[in-house]
Amino acid sequence: MRDSQPFIENSDARTLAQAIVDTVREPLLVLDKDLRVLAASRSFYRTFKVASGNTQGQLVYELGDGQWDIPELRLLLERIVPEHGVMDDYEVERHFPELGQRTMLLNARKVFYEGNSHTTLLLGIEDVTARRALEREREELLRKQQALLQEKDMLLEELEHRVGNSLQIIAAIILMKSRMVTSEETRLQLQDAHKRVLSVAAVQKHLHATGATGPVEMAPYLTQLCDSLKTSMIGDYRPATLKVISDAGTVTSREAVSLGLIVTELILNALKHAFTDDRTNRQITVGFAIAGTNWKLSVADNGVGAPVGVFAQPKSGLGTTIVNALAQQLEARVDVVSGREGTSVLVTHATFAKMPDEASQERGLSSPTSIPGHA
Repeated sequence: MRDSQPFIENSDARTLAQAIVDTVREPLLVLDKDLRVLAASRSFYRTFKVASGNTQGQLVYELGDGQWDIPELRLLLERIVPEHGVMDDYEVERHFPELGQRTMLLNARKVFYEGNSHTTLLLGIEDVTARRALEREREELLRKQQALLQEKDMLLEELEHRVGNSLQIIAAIILMKSRMVTSEETRLQLQDAHKRVLSVAAVQKHLHATGATGPVEMAPYLTQLCDSLKTSMIGDYRPATLKVISDAGTVTSREAVSLGLIVTELILNALKHAFTDDRTNRQITVGFAIAGTNWKLSVADNGVGAPVGVFAQPKSGLGTTIVNALAQQLEARVDVVSGREGTSVLVTHATFAKMPDEASQERGLSSPTSIPGHA
């Protein structure tokens, strides 16, 4: 059996090799050890619009207008490829005759012939001009999107800042008006409105602090909210202690707004109506249990108790009306459990077998966070 020979020395091998080269869809050059063109694929002639007479036997650096005469490429082909046998994805951006400015990816492989001293290099050329243009367009689009998102965040932050300031101004005006009226009933109503505006401001403040454009962690949210309510509200009533028991879990920002307002209303209601006797250990506990998309919110006090049907009455107070409306938006049910040990208001989006505090303790969740009231 005859030893294999390079196709430049064997007509049959040369014919076979040329046929193989011509089947390659991307432009392909076959170079000898001196980097002269032994063969070029049809796709090379078609892409670069050159004739075989101006290509065969030419140094690769002399092809066309010398666009391949690149020092870095010369180093790769003369030293790196012979030593390591490979060159991957070397990018060239040049002006090519008949083509204009193009971006090409070059890949080279050294071909070995057993028992022969000849060295042949295969040089593949891929036109990635369109791909690079798309990548640049994508990067520019991403840059613009990021700029728009940053601008949106700045506008949103400015809007939230203005809303917060406006709520504080409204609360201050209402409080000032309450001190000016002579009717005791009107004064109490204005003071009640003042506290409700402050509660909305508290919810807005804490959602803004958590960057609540996505899921909101309920445990820290409720803790911070109750801490704020302790500072702004409890001082106006008999001293009480706020405690938060919450599962680790998140809700949407929309749900967090409604839940925060419900908690505020129920705490305000407990402060006003639950502690009318002389007991000293006044306590309000906010509980939150969550499992997937289902959750249960509870606000319990150890006060004198409240009418069980208070949230079902056709004519009820403003606070009760607000809680019912918010619960309806959340597709939740409101239940009241009341007795000698106090009142618990439950807002449930699903059905839990156990109370939130019992479920939290059995699952080994975070321990309660106490928020003491004013002494």
